[in-house]
Amino acid sequence: RFRQLSFINPNILFSCWIFRSDSYIIIVILIIVKFIPNNFPHLKRSTITMLKSYIAFDLETTGLNPMTNEIIEIGALKVRNGKVSERFMEFIKPTELISPAITDLTGISNDMVRSARTARSVISDFVDFCEDDILIGHNIIFDYSFTKCTAAREGLSFEKLGIDTLKIAKKVHPELESRSLGALCDHYSIENKAAHRAYFDALATAKLYQTLSHYFEAENPKTFKPEQLTYKIKKPQPATPKQLALLERLTKRTGSIFPNADTLTRSEASKMIDKLLKGI
Repeated sequence: RFRQLSFINPNILFSCWIFRSDSYIIIVILIIVKFIPNNFPHLKRSTITMLKSYIAFDLETTGLNPMTNEIIEIGALKVRNGKVSERFMEFIKPTELISPAITDLTGISNDMVRSARTARSVISDFVDFCEDDILIGHNIIFDYSFTKCTAAREGLSFEKLGIDTLKIAKKVHPELESRSLGALCDHYSIENKAAHRAYFDALATAKLYQTLSHYFEAENPKTFKPEQLTYKIKKPQPATPKQLALLERLTKRTGSIFPNADTLTRSEASKMIDKLLKGI
């Protein structure tokens, strides 16, 4: 015995065939759906593609404060159509010595930067390298703040759009105990040949971005959208009367030249005092 049921509209065809005998029943169902993107928003989102051209970058610094500490290494890769087209890898010679703690963390010693160029020439080249590209970094505001402050000291502008892989990871991986670059590379089996060295961290960040975009951008498009990077450069504070008085005593004692008190900043005075005290 045979029976057919059918339902047709402009977008859906439904047919059901029932074959029945004394010992068995066979049911065959056919559904044909015309694909209309607006009716399937989750399928429409899957067509979103990751950013194909950008700059991933990372810095190593002498400390955490962009107003008083310095960049000692810049590492970046320029991606065009999903492939690395250019690289930027350079040490910077700081005006202050690299502390043992920073050397232990990064592997960068004072000997390694002794013959490097100064920030003035390197930062100009890096700003040119970045062009008008979108920046990608892990905790990108840290690296952006140092770059912007260093550029500003040389009269250069550095206003950029950026994507933060740390921010993305916090959104899509709330279950992870750590969303550090190292922890996320371990989670996704991303190789980082030299962690805490600028270029290799930048390369790992680019790979992490591509991985996160592949798995999560279709469902979280706003999370992956580039945003204006903002960091307000604080106006340098003048040296305090106590600092000036101490500097005056130390310069007389060591035979050093007393600096111009009218232009000396608080951070500059602090550095000078430290150096003079170490020389006594």
